[in-house]
Amino acid sequence: MTGEPMTATTTPTAQALMARRRATLGPHSPTFYDEPLHLVSGEGVWLRGADGVDYLDAYNNVPHVGHCNPVVVRAIADQAARLNIHTRYVHEGVVDYAEALLATFAPHLDRVFLTSSGSEANELALRIARQHTGSTGVLVSDFGYHGTTTSLAELTTGLTVQEPLGSHVRALRVPDLATDPRAEEVVLAEALDEARAAVASLVESGHGVSALLFDPLFSTEGLPRVPSGYVKAVVGLVRSAGGLVIADEVQSGFGRTGLRMWGHELFDITPELVTLGKPMGNGHPLGAVVTTGELLEEFGSANLYFNTFAGSPVSAAAGTAVLREMTDRELRTSALKVGDRARVLLEELAADHPCVQAVKGTGLFFGLEFTDPGGKPDAGLTRRVVEDMRRRGVLISRVGRHDNVLKIRPPLVFEHDHLTLLAERLTASLGALEAA
Repeated sequence: MTGEPMTATTTPTAQALMARRRATLGPHSPTFYDEPLHLVSGEGVWLRGADGVDYLDAYNNVPHVGHCNPVVVRAIADQAARLNIHTRYVHEGVVDYAEALLATFAPHLDRVFLTSSGSEANELALRIARQHTGSTGVLVSDFGYHGTTTSLAELTTGLTVQEPLGSHVRALRVPDLATDPRAEEVVLAEALDEARAAVASLVESGHGVSALLFDPLFSTEGLPRVPSGYVKAVVGLVRSAGGLVIADEVQSGFGRTGLRMWGHELFDITPELVTLGKPMGNGHPLGAVVTTGELLEEFGSANLYFNTFAGSPVSAAAGTAVLREMTDRELRTSALKVGDRARVLLEELAADHPCVQAVKGTGLFFGLEFTDPGGKPDAGLTRRVVEDMRRRGVLISRVGRHDNVLKIRPPLVFEHDHLTLLAERLTASLGALEAA
C-alpha cells in the first residue's frame, strides 16, 4: 500500500451495501464521514477502500500493533486450530498472559479479571467498588464516555443517551490550561472547589462515594492540559470520602503516551482498579480489570464471577502477541519519539494558521483545537478538515465538548515517514480550506 492521494467516490456497490446495512442494522448505527467509507483490507497503518484508495490510518487505536499484524494473526489462528474454551478449564496460555500483563503494572496491582470489552471491564470495576465501599456515588467528567451498559449510560456525559444522569453521579468540568487564559493556580483552585462540592453533595445525598472513574488522557473531553496536581488532588478527595479510583486505560494505555505504559502513571497516582479494552487484543475482543489481591479476594469470595468468552486461550494468544510485538519493536519508545516530533510539526503549523487555538495531546494521541476569528470553537472547520483529509487519503476524526478538536490516534506502528505524510496533507488541507 502506497497511500498515493486519489479522489474517493461512492460506488453503486457501496450505495447498495449501505441500503442493506440500514435494512438490517438500522438507520441509527453510526458511520464516519459524509460518504461512509467501505474498507476491504488493511496492513500496518494502511487501509484499502473498495474505491481503490489507500488510506493512511491516523485514527484507529484498536489495531494497536498494526492492521492484520502477522504475529497476532498467526497467534490467533494457531491457537484457534488447537483449542478455544473458557476459564473454567485450566490453560497455560491464559496464565502466561495474565502474568505478562500484570508485570507491566505497579506491584500492588497484582490480580486481573479478564473480560471481553472495555464496557464489561468498567461495569465490573464499578460493581467491585460498590461492594467494597457500600456506597453508590460516582464521580466522572462532565464530557466523558466509558461504555454501553445501563450503569455506564447513566454516567455518560459526552455522547447522546436516553438515560438521564444518575442521581448517584456527579460530573466535574475538567480544566484545560491550553484554552483557559487565567493563571494555573486560579484554574486549579476553582476546579478543586468544584470537586470538593461534588464529593460533599454525594455524601449529603446519602449516596456516598464509591469511585472516581476517569480516562487519564481525558480523550473525549478534547485532550485538555490539566493543571499540575489536579488529578492527584481529586484522587485524594475521593479517598478521603472512602471511594476507590478507577483508571479507564482503554484509550490512554498500552504505551500510547510514550512516556509511560499506562496513562495514570503520568500523575503519580496508584489506582485500585484499572480497566482495559480496545487495543488489548489488536482487534480480537479482549478486556480486563486489573486490581489488588485484596479487592479480588473480597469480590471473588462473595460472587461467583466468570465470563464465557473472556480469558479464552485464543484471546490470551492475541493479548500475548500484542505485548510481545510492543516489546520486540520497542513501540512505546517509538510512540514517544514520533509523538514528540508530531508536537513540533503541529506547533509549526499552528504558528501559520490563526484558526488553531492549541496543539493538544501526548505521545501518539494528539490533535489541533480550532476557533473562528472571534475566538469561538469552530466545529464547522474541524468537520471540514476531517472530510477533506479523508479525500486526501488520511483518516482522522474529531472530539471534544464543542467537536472542534482533531482526534489523531494512529496504531503504534505509525512512524516518522507516516507522520511527515500526515503533516504535509494537513498543511495542504488547511491551506485549501482557508483559501476557499
